[in-house]
Amino acid sequence: MRPTYIPDSLLHRDKEIRNLASILVPALKKETPSNVFIYGKTGTGKTAVAKFVGKELLKKGDETKTKVNFIYINCEIVDTQYRLLQNIANHFINEWSERIPFTGWPTDEVYTKLMHMIDANGGITVVILDEVDKLKGDEALYSLSRMNSDLENAKVSIVGISNDLKFTEFLDPRVKSSLGEENMIFPPYDAGELQDILKQRVDIALKVDSIDYDVIPLCSALAAQEHGDARRALDLLRMSAELAERNKALKITKKFVKLAQSKIEIDRITEVVRTLPAQSKLILLAILLQEKHNKKNGLNGAITTGDVYEIYNEICKKSRTDSLTQRRTADLISELDMLGIITARVISKGRHGRTREIKMSSSLEDIFRILKEDDVFKELTKYKIRGQTRLM
Repeated sequence: MRPTYIPDSLLHRDKEIRNLASILVPALKKETPSNVFIYGKTGTGKTAVAKFVGKELLKKGDETKTKVNFIYINCEIVDTQYRLLQNIANHFINEWSERIPFTGWPTDEVYTKLMHMIDANGGITVVILDEVDKLKGDEALYSLSRMNSDLENAKVSIVGISNDLKFTEFLDPRVKSSLGEENMIFPPYDAGELQDILKQRVDIALKVDSIDYDVIPLCSALAAQEHGDARRALDLLRMSAELAERNKALKITKKFVKLAQSKIEIDRITEVVRTLPAQSKLILLAILLQEKHNKKNGLNGAITTGDVYEIYNEICKKSRTDSLTQRRTADLISELDMLGIITARVISKGRHGRTREIKMSSSLEDIFRILKEDDVFKELTKYKIRGQTRLM
């Protein structure tokens, strides 16, 4: 039930499997496949399809005695040019070759070493770059895309996977030109398709009669509301099963799905808030303090960007932190909105211009609890803002 598990058959992705296979199949004829970029929201099967097709490609390569190399890289972890080239090169390490260190070599030397290793190995190398938009700078993609012109006995093909449909629009024109990519877009799953996927996993993972009939439809419906995210549906089902087991229940019921939904949301928000940059945390604290003050005093007025900026400046003085400009603060408020921690709706005030109405999307107490874990915020437990004593 975890995202890393790839079943023997991928339901409702036959068309996407055929399309990707048709792009990569020239590798079996010793021809260079086109580069391809796969787009789609989280949990639409992009990574699963790419790995599935790669596994089949390797199997067919063995059967036909065609040399095919298939390398998967997660660019959220391997996010620089040096580390990307180093990770790919270390797939070709054998008892006679030298492993490239984690750091310390000039990047040009790593590129040259990788090129010689690929050429010595021969055949076609397909490189899957998952979360490709997380790569820092364009140099990594440019290095890989120009490699074919430097190789004599081998060829490289790139498969990029991204949630961002506009990712390639911001690439350097040289990179876009040398990539010459084909595009595939994965649609979200609907509730019926998610039910089929969950039933498949239940048959593999759970004992017979260990789940109520209405649990799968509920998990599917909840995930379908969130853009047809299969990963979300599987997480709900897995967490429901774990909670039922911990409670020594005989069956997984709707009660455990509701508990799982709450726990997953809290865990997600906790992780997002913990990893926010310091300035974003200070802005979030300003919003929290204002909302808490409004609730305590029965005030119904919306929090505006101006309110947040005023309180944020006072917090910065109290914590001896340099404050950002109002424009940059507005950008960070937009980022918090995108992360789902707050909602920031733009409203018009006529001749007074436009502003944002800001509200918290998550529990005030939960966010305060997470922020208090940070050393900086331990010093901000009590202070005065606009003449009011505010307590965290």
